[in-house]
Amino acid sequence: MKLSNFNFELPKELLAEYPSENRDEARLMVIHRETGEIEHKMFKDLIDYFDEGDVMVLNNTKVFPARLFGNKEKTGARIEVFLLRELNVEQRLWDVLVDPARKIRIGNKLYFGEDESLVAEVIDNTTSRGRTLRFLYDGSYEEFRKKLNELGETPLPKYIKRDVEPEDEERYQTIYAKEEGAVAAPTAGLHFSKHLLKRLEIKGIDFAEMTLHVGLGTFNPVEVEDLSKHKMDSEELFISEKAADIVNKAKSNKRKVCAIGTTVMRGLESSVSSEQTLNPYEGWTNKFIFPPYEFSIADCMVTNFHTPKSTLLMMISAFVGHDLMMKAYKEAVKEKYKFYSYGDAMLIL
Repeated sequence: MKLSNFNFELPKELLAEYPSENRDEARLMVIHRETGEIEHKMFKDLIDYFDEGDVMVLNNTKVFPARLFGNKEKTGARIEVFLLRELNVEQRLWDVLVDPARKIRIGNKLYFGEDESLVAEVIDNTTSRGRTLRFLYDGSYEEFRKKLNELGETPLPKYIKRDVEPEDEERYQTIYAKEEGAVAAPTAGLHFSKHLLKRLEIKGIDFAEMTLHVGLGTFNPVEVEDLSKHKMDSEELFISEKAADIVNKAKSNKRKVCAIGTTVMRGLESSVSSEQTLNPYEGWTNKFIFPPYEFSIADCMVTNFHTPKSTLLMMISAFVGHDLMMKAYKEAVKEKYKFYSYGDAMLIL
């Protein structure tokens, strides 16, 4: 499989600028891998495909307001700083992306907020766009984090060209988000409403929660034709013993285990025992799944529609089969499904 196998024509107007009016009323394409059948439903119809004892695995990561706008010392140039990950709590060191990158060098200071109460100094150039910043702030760590939250805004994906609106704060977050640390939402989960979760619970569906803090690695473009040479950025992953037990019990009872999103699928596949069961896990994963690949844990998944040549599309291809995936995507374009973070969903059985 080469990078060029994952290209397709995606009309610009199918990139979702806004979420569906109600979370569970996005459209849902259902793909049956065994028969190749494709159905067109609403997301809330998901419940019809699951029975008592089936398990859905959710990623409970929470997006933090990772996008800040500051001004460069002396010139006052406006600089966008995207917080990627905290490197050191005591020293307030962060890995960040800066834009425009060419203007920022080691030793530069950046000022944030109207009162310039938060200052950062560039102490390292990690990549062409990436930098390490040290934030200079006198208060306690709690006050510092509060300041970051005040000054930051919801990090909507770059393809969304409009300004962030108040409703984005809530809608670019799953309703079960708990553990802060992601710079992008696990978007398949955005379609679950409180009402739908309640209905699934009443039907006897079990839920297992894990945490994978989505970093930009998930969205980094693949720039090599030979997929085996692409390196994924590491993302932090936590799978509790409780979650592993729920999943393994369902597997031993021959119930469905459904990964809600590509991040969950990556997380599950990062911690498989030699008996093909799920192990608890705490650490980092840079797992990159592309065809051919044998999946061990989940036997169905929910995912959004992904952009051409993305690592997410490659994982879907490995799960669905390449030809069926390309057929489904062709149909999605024809039927005008919405793509990407705020877009529609797909259930793969």
